[in-house]
Amino acid sequence: MKPLLLPLQSLLTAVTIGIVKLVFGFLRLLGPERASNLGGFLTRLVGPLLPAHRTALANLRAAFPVLPDAEIKRIAGGAWENLGRTGAEYAHLHHLFDWDAEKPGAGRTSVEGIEYFEALRDDGRPGLIFSAHLGNWELPAICAARYGLDATAVFRAPNNPAARAIIHSIRAGAMGGLAAAGPGASYAMRDVLEKGGHLGMLIDQHFTRGVLVAFMGRPALTNPVLGKFARYFDCPVHGVRVIRQPGYRFKLELTPPLDLPRNAAGEVDVTGAMAAMTRVIEGWVREHPEQWLWMHRRWRQNGPVRASAKNPQADQANVTFQ
Repeated sequence: MKPLLLPLQSLLTAVTIGIVKLVFGFLRLLGPERASNLGGFLTRLVGPLLPAHRTALANLRAAFPVLPDAEIKRIAGGAWENLGRTGAEYAHLHHLFDWDAEKPGAGRTSVEGIEYFEALRDDGRPGLIFSAHLGNWELPAICAARYGLDATAVFRAPNNPAARAIIHSIRAGAMGGLAAAGPGASYAMRDVLEKGGHLGMLIDQHFTRGVLVAFMGRPALTNPVLGKFARYFDCPVHGVRVIRQPGYRFKLELTPPLDLPRNAAGEVDVTGAMAAMTRVIEGWVREHPEQWLWMHRRWRQNGPVRASAKNPQADQANVTFQ
């Protein structure tokens, strides 16, 4: 980069941060419910005008080929609304998880599967938690922190440096540990597990170097890192989802530990493990399709999902950590 461009880039970053802070300040003044309503209204209005809307419609038509076009468009509109609500709710992330163990029905968040949180927290073992971009997907990490579970959330940092700085500061104040995905991240993640901690990760997006598994009837490349860790540490693996409910309420569900497929030696099969986790996510998406991120180019492969022995990318996932 030319030296003269550096001050300009710094200025643009500072201006962007200032604008985002003003927007967040306005959203905080509105309060959490009105901010969420505004975010949902705006993205439902603007989303269908964006190029990503064509991706959403194509994904929905391929996933639900028998649904009428009106229903496809309704689901896509709901997905845009959920995305806008989630974005606006970042301004209130510190106060989003409103739950009282003594009065579980009194707050805006209900939790199902508390016994699994307790088991993860108290068993003295490492653990893995997978999730998806459903409802407000930031809530599980907040729940873990509030409930005393030693958990580190693995996240993909935004490309924009201004957005990256602001979102990280918000997350850091509301969650436990944070680990940015990228080169060298697996070493930090392994260190968490070696210390008996827990990793939480969203696994429902395309990963170029991933393993092929079936998702909504189509082959999808999926990040195999949780399958690798499950094999290496032989630790419990749970799924967690958030369901957005009427009246600005949320339901958080933690599944029992999954019974993952194993090879002849008794080790967790990495590709099979990722397929099992993805099947759970598919069930979630089919139950509440209007709350998933259909705008993402999740499917970029053609043809059937092949067995691990015929898939070089799947074989790479079976490499044992050194």
